[in-house]
Amino acid sequence: MFRRHTVIASCALTATALALAAVPAGAERQAAGTQAPHATPSADMAVPVVSAALKSPPPGMLDALERDLGLTPAQAQARLLNEQRLTPVALQLARRLGPHFGGVWLRGNSAHTLVAATTSAADIPVILDAGAQVEIVPRPLTELATIKQKIDEALPPKPLVSSARFVDVKRNKVVVLSPQPEDAQNFIESAGVDEAAVVVLPTTEVPQPLYDLVGGNAYYIGVTTRCSIGFPVLKGTQQGFVSAGHCGNLGDTTAGFNRVAQGIFQGSTFPGNDYSWVAVNSNWTATPAVDNGEGDTVSVAGARVAIEGASVCRSGSTTDFHCGLIQQRDASITYPQGTVFGLTRTNVCAEPGDSGGSFISIDQAQGVTSGGSGDCSQGGTTYFQPIGPILTAYGLTLRTTAGNPPPPVTGTCTGFPNTYTGTLAAGASAYQPKGLYYRTTAKGLHSGCLDADVGTDFDLYLQKWNGRSWTVVATSDSPGPDEKISYTGTAGYYRYRVVSSAGSGPYTLGFKVP
Repeated sequence: MFRRHTVIASCALTATALALAAVPAGAERQAAGTQAPHATPSADMAVPVVSAALKSPPPGMLDALERDLGLTPAQAQARLLNEQRLTPVALQLARRLGPHFGGVWLRGNSAHTLVAATTSAADIPVILDAGAQVEIVPRPLTELATIKQKIDEALPPKPLVSSARFVDVKRNKVVVLSPQPEDAQNFIESAGVDEAAVVVLPTTEVPQPLYDLVGGNAYYIGVTTRCSIGFPVLKGTQQGFVSAGHCGNLGDTTAGFNRVAQGIFQGSTFPGNDYSWVAVNSNWTATPAVDNGEGDTVSVAGARVAIEGASVCRSGSTTDFHCGLIQQRDASITYPQGTVFGLTRTNVCAEPGDSGGSFISIDQAQGVTSGGSGDCSQGGTTYFQPIGPILTAYGLTLRTTAGNPPPPVTGTCTGFPNTYTGTLAAGASAYQPKGLYYRTTAKGLHSGCLDADVGTDFDLYLQKWNGRSWTVVATSDSPGPDEKISYTGTAGYYRYRVVSSAGSGPYTLGFKVP
């Protein structure tokens, strides 16, 4: 039987900040483990030092974290600093571990420990040198993502056999939540996957989209339906906002919290995805802010993806501002109306009317509220639709504090005659066009453009068939989400390979052939 092994590196945190002071890592108990060699960070891989990077906590966020996560003021302050400090390290590790990568997550009340999972013991020095804790696991994240996809395909939407499926990197397994565990197990057996990599858990959780038919504030669709604004956006000079797809249909009109005419749905998708965007009239101005429920706002500075175990806060028109933790990504949720894929699971509470509302981690936009179960009296589970796919689908720009107009967050690959989209898990890859290839009959310029979510690291390779195998003829592998290739080649057969070196999410590939 494969045994999970944990290796711990002890490292001191030096932090200087104007309004936040991190508690020492030793203030919370670390998991027992074996001290491995190379535990001292090298000069070129030292743990980043926080030096006033977060000048002050977003208004109301510390209070919400203390209330909803049961933290002390010192723990809440330290958590925000540690999340900001460790997120870049996590992205770097995901890239360096490559096909061995098993996921990353934060541990501890103050998120003082970053854990990185790998299938190879040879990666231990790399992880320890980055100041993280090691978990040796039997399966890489790419394998788990493939297993989950096969289960999604095997499970019928009706009758309800499974309400939710997701990869749990801490368990190193695919979790299937089911009100009927025996039926779910039968379907899993028929999917032809490694059953040792799957755990079926009984649940009474039946997620529901969170719109309601009660009057209130926020924004209204028609006469009675109420939802919550996600994030203000721009499309060129047109202002608007993104929200949940189940809130309204293409062409529906909206009114604001004050019942003043507001805008029109320009696009809406549900189920499958759960997103929409509304173009507003000249009476409304898009601002880079999220309501914190206390008469103030949290600024939106960007859309860097937070890692599992990081804190995240939700703003909605029914229950205001509540916080929790990011638990799992790429969750498939079966609602009564159908299945939605690619959602993020959290333990933040929400109630009807909160749908479409903002999910934000410190000052980074994460997504819009989709649905869930429970309430804010007893607690619950809420899923959000990540912001990246929404911006990409509609060619939108997130409104941020970077300026007006802000720099584009996604949607940079436009104007190409051939466009393909897809979604990758961390470490996975895909071939385009559609898993096939294209042929050119003359020498000329091949131009490719890859656009992925902010916070990920996707790379692009152009390959040519040499008569025996595919060889790479052009590469673009910068440490970011967007890549471009220009290559002049002779006639022949070509294809693009898109690779996720770090992070998961959707991508758009545009290319032009000679």
